[in-house]
Amino acid sequence: MIKFIPAAALVFLAACSIDPKDYESEPVTVETAAGPVVCQLYTKNIVRWDRAIQRPSTMSVETADQICLNEGLREKNGSARPGGASESDLAL
Repeated sequence: MIKFIPAAALVFLAACSIDPKDYESEPVTVETAAGPVVCQLYTKNIVRWDRAIQRPSTMSVETADQICLNEGLREKNGSARPGGASESDLAL
């Protein structure tokens, strides 16, 4: 019986998906003062994975990703979207 416990655990873990692609939602565009940022958001409970998939050339990857993280948090909390926000307005 004990021989089967590792095999059963392996089957159980294989059934669990930790691939972010399995949780993707439709991309969302956030308008900023520097231009639009396209965000790949995931489920409302997993905002840690939210990231920018398109950004203005003048914006850093870190800034664009932070904007997307903030957008994921905004959607999770049900807050209103800020209109014409700058990157500094959206930073945590």
